[in-house]
Amino acid sequence: MHTSRVVIAIVFLALIGFSVHARAQATVTDLTGLAWMAGNWSGVQGGVEMEEFWQTPKGNTMLGLHRDVARGRTVSFEFLRIEATPEAIIYWASPRGRPATPFRLIEQKEKRVVFENAKHDFPQRVIYWLGDDGALHAKIEGTMNGKPAAEEWTWRRAAAGY
Repeated sequence: MHTSRVVIAIVFLALIGFSVHARAQATVTDLTGLAWMAGNWSGVQGGVEMEEFWQTPKGNTMLGLHRDVARGRTVSFEFLRIEATPEAIIYWASPRGRPATPFRLIEQKEKRVVFENAKHDFPQRVIYWLGDDGALHAKIEGTMNGKPAAEEWTWRRAAAGY
């Protein structure tokens, strides 16, 4: 009798543990809440053509690309990736093809996400949001040389295959 109670208790605890783990993993690895970022986006700021492309969430990743063009020449580009792991959602930025820097998701609302890496030189935060007018916005912020610093971009939906 005692052995069967122990076995039942072990099975019960294992099921509870699996249920909690499965629920936590489903929450963390679900990128569908970021689908509003997907698409081709373009804008012009200060004479610079800015383009950003995000694939739809699939296979626990979203792949992205950013390119700035001025006077017919690429002046900046960045490879981007958002990856859902069992532990967290991570935004990876690889400016100009350099090694990627991770930023952990710290805030997610319906049409706004904030990623942070407090140990990175600059930026420490990467923020994306979809405006009421349908424009995609991004902002990087943090401190640079001991002073607050930020940059911001705004894009509108563009035709596929820019």
